[in-house]
Amino acid sequence: MSTPGALWRSSHPGPTSIVTALALAFGWAAGLDPARAGLLALAVFAGQLSVGISNDAIDAPRDRMASRPDKPIARGDVGLPVAWGAALAALAAALMLSALLGWRMLAAHALALGSAWAYNAGLKSTAASIVPFLVSFGIFPSLATLSAPQPAFAPPWAWIAGAALGAAVHLTNVLPDLDQDAATGVRGLPHRWGPRVATTVAACAVVAGAVMVLIGSAGGDLSGVSAVSWVFFAGVVVVAAATVTAAFLRPPSRALFRLVMLAALLLAAQLIAADPVLAA
Repeated sequence: MSTPGALWRSSHPGPTSIVTALALAFGWAAGLDPARAGLLALAVFAGQLSVGISNDAIDAPRDRMASRPDKPIARGDVGLPVAWGAALAALAAALMLSALLGWRMLAAHALALGSAWAYNAGLKSTAASIVPFLVSFGIFPSLATLSAPQPAFAPPWAWIAGAALGAAVHLTNVLPDLDQDAATGVRGLPHRWGPRVATTVAACAVVAGAVMVLIGSAGGDLSGVSAVSWVFFAGVVVVAAATVTAAFLRPPSRALFRLVMLAALLLAAQLIAADPVLAA
């Protein structure tokens, strides 16, 4: 595998791509012009590269112990110095691109990335492992509104919906790796809860996020919610129900994480279809 290919595989390309797409969706919903929306997407993309690569660089010794064939750094396809250089370069690029959108966006993105790096650096192995996801995803909608010419934080309902989504992502992302994590001493909140409890809470969280988007974007008046918004909301509920069902019928797998990511995309589509004004 080439070095660029190994670094891309180490960046967790699925989540990186989805989070970047969500940034574009929020930018569109916040009314950003194409240039600002593009800068926002590039900043978020670079930030996600830094988070993913640094995660695998920190975990390389544990991944070698667990014989993870899907981890290029642990396999030696790319050296640790190169991986760390790429992670730090991506972090610097994310902050520089954010600065072009204003100091408020820079501060918010720095907080989100600092929280994510703190997870990588050790919080993942504690009962507080969910906190970085609540922080980073909670502030995520505000990255779009703070990128506007007249920056403002997203309203409370958007913070709550983002945090709920972050909780769901965290609680399901680790499920396929529970046994390997246990062997290497990683015991975050979902490890302590177990797969069925973690998945059930994740499903409830993503539905709660969809409810917040539905109510918040309509200003509390559900009679004004469009039929398309209701369809996407129903899709989130169906996917959440499928997630819980799969958790009880099958062993933990990457499919559970993919279902939550599908729910995330439906949430973004629901938000855009509702045509809300994200800025408070």
